[in-house]
Amino acid sequence: MIFVIVRGCPGLERNGRKAVEIRVAGWAGYGFAVSLLAVISLVMAGLGTRWGFWDFRTGFLFLRAAVVLGVIGILLSLVSAFPAKGVFFTLALLGILIGLVSAGIPFKWYRMAKSVPVIHDITTDWEDPPRFDAILPIRQSAPNTAEYGGEEIAAQQRKAYPSVVPKILDDPPSEAFRKALNAAIGLGWQVVSADMTSGRIEATDTTLWFGFKDDIIIRIRPNGPGSKVDVRSVSRVGKSDVGANAKRIEKYLARLARES
Repeated sequence: MIFVIVRGCPGLERNGRKAVEIRVAGWAGYGFAVSLLAVISLVMAGLGTRWGFWDFRTGFLFLRAAVVLGVIGILLSLVSAFPAKGVFFTLALLGILIGLVSAGIPFKWYRMAKSVPVIHDITTDWEDPPRFDAILPIRQSAPNTAEYGGEEIAAQQRKAYPSVVPKILDDPPSEAFRKALNAAIGLGWQVVSADMTSGRIEATDTTLWFGFKDDIIIRIRPNGPGSKVDVRSVSRVGKSDVGANAKRIEKYLARLARES
């Protein structure tokens, strides 16, 4: 009976539709707020881990929360965007954009993790990988060992990262050592040990967001009149490095090439 009265009264019908549109448009505020919570969760996932508030596993839970909240924020903002006008439309648009960023970054990480092998120890020489010495006491409590995993790890690396190979320089070892050390310092690595006699440089690189500490050893050996530079990068925590160690080595060798 009420339905018949509304359909029969254009004014009431227009007012009812307008009231629904206003209510739906008001969801823009909720969508924006949820997306804002998502981006806060995303940022704190890494910073909280870096600052020592929680371990990286808790940080990953924050990443999952950022995805869920981001998707909810996007949906609420999308629903409210069409009837919304003015400030409500702006809030809806911001909710969509912030939600996309909050959910997109962890999803990109997830896709990368699925596309690379679950390893965290990368070296340019898998037959005779450089061995840590000075850094061992520092990473003594690290969950990941500094011992190389052997052929099983090497086979996965060769398949996933065929471009990670030694760097051959025309310079004699002493000059190659100097350039290798400058390249490590230039990348902002914390140099723990630099021994020209043994041709070894050990350093630590700390990631920007989560503050993960990965250890690197650089080995310089004679190669005819020139030198051969090998690099190994190992994560202290995490089964998978999501390709970070291979990228680090490639970036370092590219920097070394510019030094030469």
